[in-house]
Amino acid sequence: MYSMRTHRNGEAAFLFKTLADPTRLRLLNLLACGETCVCELTDTLRVVQPKVSRHLAHLKRAGLVEVRRDGKWMHYRWAKHGDLLIRHVLTGLREWMAKDDRMNGERRRRNKVCCRISRRKPKRTKN
Repeated sequence: MYSMRTHRNGEAAFLFKTLADPTRLRLLNLLACGETCVCELTDTLRVVQPKVSRHLAHLKRAGLVEVRRDGKWMHYRWAKHGDLLIRHVLTGLREWMAKDDRMNGERRRRNKVCCRISRRKPKRTKN
């Protein structure tokens, strides 16, 4: 019999509940391209920042994404997992996303979005 180890937030049901939301799947799709700041995610998905942040927090609680702060900007990426169930699910998810026309379209749109960080004025240095 196959024994399934549960991830840190409890049952495997939490993982599947997390993945059942279309917005969270869209976010994971964009993060599959690499580390991404929240502003790129909101601009690409055309979703308000509080909604994106709420969904990213849920993905983080599920252990699916990791976060890095750069000043006031937050950068997210797919988490690396030791949990066999999560690794298998995420592998399957990546394969499906790579073949899905809508997901591919959103990744192409992400490549055209200019990150707000690059639009910031450079800091003045003291001479």
